[in-house]
Amino acid sequence: MSRTQEAIASAEARSAHNYHPLPVVVATADGAWMTDVEGRRYLDMLAGYSALNFGHGNRRLIEAAKAQLERVTLTSRAFYHDRFADFCAQLADLCGMEMVLPMNTGAEAVETAVKTARKWGYRVKGVPDGTAKIIVAADNFHGRTTTIVSFSTDPEARADYGPYTPGFEIVPYGDAAALEEAMTENTVAVLLEPIQGEAGVLVPPPGYLARVRELTRERNVLFVADEIQSGLGRTGRTFACEHEGVVPDMYVLGKALGGGVVPVSAVVSSEAVLGVYRPGEHGSTFGGNPLACAVALEVIAMLRTGEYQQRAAELGDHLHHELGLLAGGGAVEAVRGRGLWAGVDIVPALGTGRRISERLMERGVLVKDTHGSTIRIAPPLVIGKEDLDWGLEQLRAVLGDRVRG
Repeated sequence: MSRTQEAIASAEARSAHNYHPLPVVVATADGAWMTDVEGRRYLDMLAGYSALNFGHGNRRLIEAAKAQLERVTLTSRAFYHDRFADFCAQLADLCGMEMVLPMNTGAEAVETAVKTARKWGYRVKGVPDGTAKIIVAADNFHGRTTTIVSFSTDPEARADYGPYTPGFEIVPYGDAAALEEAMTENTVAVLLEPIQGEAGVLVPPPGYLARVRELTRERNVLFVADEIQSGLGRTGRTFACEHEGVVPDMYVLGKALGGGVVPVSAVVSSEAVLGVYRPGEHGSTFGGNPLACAVALEVIAMLRTGEYQQRAAELGDHLHHELGLLAGGGAVEAVRGRGLWAGVDIVPALGTGRRISERLMERGVLVKDTHGSTIRIAPPLVIGKEDLDWGLEQLRAVLGDRVRG
């Protein structure tokens, strides 16, 4: 067997089969490129589902991590450490908010947002105990904990994990009228992705987020924006909500906040919302640890320059122009997205999204499929235009091959 086959066989033998990776075994990576154990190079057009917005091995982030590794990596929240206050202050300022509650993974941050909204509902809004409702959107993806999959509409994510957590109402994504109708006196929050990533990079209709903001403000309901994938530069703005001039009550952040180096997530909101917590009511041993704060502080500093948002906007315009030329040409049914983020619906007769992804891998480009014949494109924001064009050229070649599968 080849080194790739041996590595995959070993992994499959001793790990749970909860993922179906493409058959590539990465050994090293730099910028927008990865190299496998055989020495073959691949253009990364997925960026760890937006966790690698700043590319692989970004020197600023690696140096920040290395410097902190020599000092202290973990204290637990039993003590303060000297990076914590700066991290909270600078992230709050980046978001235009007041307070930060740090966690580790995106799912933890969403769980924290759910708990926060409920606690706020009981302690501030005055909803009767045990009756709080949170409205979510169909086709959402907020993580894979038991509570989160309780309000998923994806059978693969939800099946066989009941009994499910109550307290959620699902409405169609992008339908402000349905959301308004679902609101009651016991509604404490609306939890939405400003752009739905796992669903295929679905962008809501113009004005939708602004209307959600208006409705939630009128009804004394928290607007919680899950910007774990869409935030921190991906769409050409720091946050996807900015495209409609909207500021939610709460941001849920993760992925790129750790720079692809360490897991870092956070809930960022006002003192009126996060101030509902008292010591011992919520926490995380690793949340806000010194290493995480050091890396995240460098991420925040990089975003403050606006360079990465501008690159995502400019290269994103180019990406969508080129992909748009494919739509309606017999190979691509639709293209959606914003910035350096796109969902591409391949004509089913040409092949499944998985098969298209495999054919692209054979040509040195790595993307990932979702929901049948859709592929997602989300390269690191540091990708060069020439590399992006080369990747798109490989996509055109694959579609021109009339792939089936």
